[in-house]
Amino acid sequence: MRLDAIFTFVILIAQSKETSLKQKQEKEQKIRYDNYRVFKIKYESLQQRQLLLELTKQYHSFRLWNENNNELHLMVKPDALPQFERQLKRANASADNFISNVQHLIDLEHEATTKSSPIFGWTRYNNLAEIENWLDEILSAYPNVTESFVIGESYEGRKIRGVRISYKSGNPGVFIESNIHAREWITSATATWLINELLSSGDDLVRGLTESHDWYIVPVLNVDGFVYSHQKDRLWRKTRQPSNISSCIGADPNRNYDAHWLENGGASTNPCAEDYAGPHAFSEPEIKAMSEYVCGIRDKLNVMLAFHSYGQLLLSPYGHTKFEFPYNYDDLMQVAKAFGDAIEGLPYGAVYKYGSAAGILYPASGATNDWAFSQDIKISYTIEFRDTGNFGFVLPPAYILPNAEEALVGIIALLAEAKKLGYLQLKYDP
Repeated sequence: MRLDAIFTFVILIAQSKETSLKQKQEKEQKIRYDNYRVFKIKYESLQQRQLLLELTKQYHSFRLWNENNNELHLMVKPDALPQFERQLKRANASADNFISNVQHLIDLEHEATTKSSPIFGWTRYNNLAEIENWLDEILSAYPNVTESFVIGESYEGRKIRGVRISYKSGNPGVFIESNIHAREWITSATATWLINELLSSGDDLVRGLTESHDWYIVPVLNVDGFVYSHQKDRLWRKTRQPSNISSCIGADPNRNYDAHWLENGGASTNPCAEDYAGPHAFSEPEIKAMSEYVCGIRDKLNVMLAFHSYGQLLLSPYGHTKFEFPYNYDDLMQVAKAFGDAIEGLPYGAVYKYGSAAGILYPASGATNDWAFSQDIKISYTIEFRDTGNFGFVLPPAYILPNAEEALVGIIALLAEAKKLGYLQLKYDP
């Protein structure tokens, strides 16, 4: 080989190594939210709301965190504050800054994780690999009453795993979907705690609850987004499937079910929006897999609970309209009241509101609770966990156990009331 060819070859290898190192560093570098603020904004009219929501079209500067029928929470990039103030004045609305530096909360959360025990538990937020390893340990420890199931694969090829807990045949079924939105880490933390409590509790009430129901629990549905939220962007919400019409990645999986998909402004057609419904219903492989799995066992399911955060709400169908209600809406509200009353009776002081998703919040079409209801699962709710706007999505790990305990007490009451109203009768012959 000629010397000039050898020299060129060596240069190419060096450049390749440099490029690989740079790509690795870019991949490992996390998105930061230094001095990003979150505001609570009260509004009184639809016109005010629309003016404020116009800002969210500029995704890199403004992101909607939460909204109900008279207030929204908006995260604002530091250099977008003047524009925010102008639009606030234009809308004749006032704002309260409840988080002055989002990155500070993220750093505190990370610090709590690094100081916590490396053993799996609920003093920190666990990543997907840790959750899956723990599931394997649970399946090994309780082989007679647990069973692993896989509902399908994500866009990036990850398995979407769940665990079934069943002590005997002939039980009504409860399905829990968790972490459909990537950044809502409190949901998978609560779901895994519930699995552990259902299997290991010595409390007679919890033992009775466990043994008299079949439990299907998926701790992390949006596995790709969840991994991305741990490795790259703590506030990532969507899936990770690329768009054919935009450089923006992912769709909102909780707007992707074939349940009044994209009706009444309940989702966005913009691939960059956080509530992008996808190019068509069931476009996201995670949601298609979930729907196919649930349809395969729907005769065994009486209850569907979709875990979310935040807002402390129990939301029934419908999400696509606030002018129509399910035929059993009064029953749904009676069951929801039992859930809320049980939690309020705890010493933590948390209060949960309840109502239809569109009535208490805003139109949200293509969501899990509406789709499950359409599949003859008539006790179907979205549960929005803590809090109401102190920490938002970056809920400190110290709140994991209180939130999980509230969820358990609420679910116990919910199932008892549903049984009283006749909703836990078997749909099949055992």
